Amino acid sequence: MMRLIVIFLSLLLVFGWSEVVMAETQSSNLTPEQLQQGDELANKAFAAINKGDFATAERYWTQIIEQFPDNPAAWSNRGNSRVSQNKLQEALADYNKAVELAPNVTDPYLNRGTALEGLGKWEEAIADYNHVLELDPLDAMAYNNRGNANAGLRKWESAIADYKKSNEIAPNFAFARANYALALYETGKVDEAIHQMRNILRKYPNFADVRAAITAAYWVQGKQGEAESNWVSAVGLDGRYKDINWVANIRRWPPSMIKALDRFLTLK
Repeated sequence: MMRLIVIFLSLLLVFGWSEVVMAETQSSNLTPEQLQQGDELANKAFAAINKGDFATAERYWTQIIEQFPDNPAAWSNRGNSRVSQNKLQEALADYNKAVELAPNVTDPYLNRGTALEGLGKWEEAIADYNHVLELDPLDAMAYNNRGNANAGLRKWESAIADYKKSNEIAPNFAFARANYALALYETGKVDEAIHQMRNILRKYPNFADVRAAITAAYWVQGKQGEAESNWVSAVGLDGRYKDINWVANIRRWPPSMIKALDRFLTLK
């Protein structure tokens, strides 16, 4: 039996978080040799992903799709590889096919939602996440992603509610906690946001996103020493936070948090 792993790659989370889910497909018309070849191609695809070579991974998924065109995981994985190359329209087509093949499975809807977010189609993304929650009311990723889409619509209270629910379902889902803290900051709950960030860093001291966020928050408060020390850790873990455009358009921090970081970077 061929086994393919589905990885969720959100445009908001590509730099630090992945959830792995096993999906199985089978066909009585496939020979053991064909199944073995499919496994080998899948292993090569994931090896390429681990190296950050998404173009090569895409080619391997294409070869798998040519041999196993009814495998929704293969279509979804090729979509993930395309999202990682910012080929969003092509990824969307792959996810549509995966949804067609597996209409009652949550993975393709989650993945399609991230592509729709990347295209700024917030309402369509929310529709996909809502459908995931109809299929699985306890899907923490769907709540987190719906929170991201609500943030894209500047519906901060709705985003906060989604992030909070995601964290209740999956207390160790660090990015939902980080997103919750950022949304709190955006709504003016600065002290509570910083409190949440500090709690996250106690458990996850190498969380670059939160290190960078607390840097900005401390800087605005005039706590330069604490800001500087957190910044050294943040950029040592992930140098992309020095690029305000990346933070604004790929990571998609809330506007007030972006402004705070920009103040820090400008004075730096």
